[in-house]
Amino acid sequence: MAITQAYSGTSAIGATEFSAPNNSTTRTPITVSGVYQVFLDTSDMIAGDELRIRVYEKCTGTGDTQRIIYESFINGTMTDTWVSPSLILLHGWDVTLTAITGTITVLWSIRKVA
Repeated sequence: MAITQAYSGTSAIGATEFSAPNNSTTRTPITVSGVYQVFLDTSDMIAGDELRIRVYEKCTGTGDTQRIIYESFINGTMTDTWVSPSLILLHGWDVTLTAITGTITVLWSIRKVA
């Protein structure tokens, strides 16, 4: 199976939750199934900055509610690329970024394995 870059961009992340695959502050469930991994270049972060990464998914599909299935925080100066675990996403998922402290320019890529 081919590995593809399903979604990517560069965004100034502030205090409003930003949906990466929608490239917007409006969260809309993505229903393209696959195994996905998130890559973030957060080299713009400085001491005191904090970034929250969330992945949402519906458990059973239609009529279900998106819930947080994975959450991570990055703090302070970053020189490495942050990478999520591979996640099996199917029914209505989203990946969001929120700056808890500061405004952070993030280069992001969501890669699809299958």
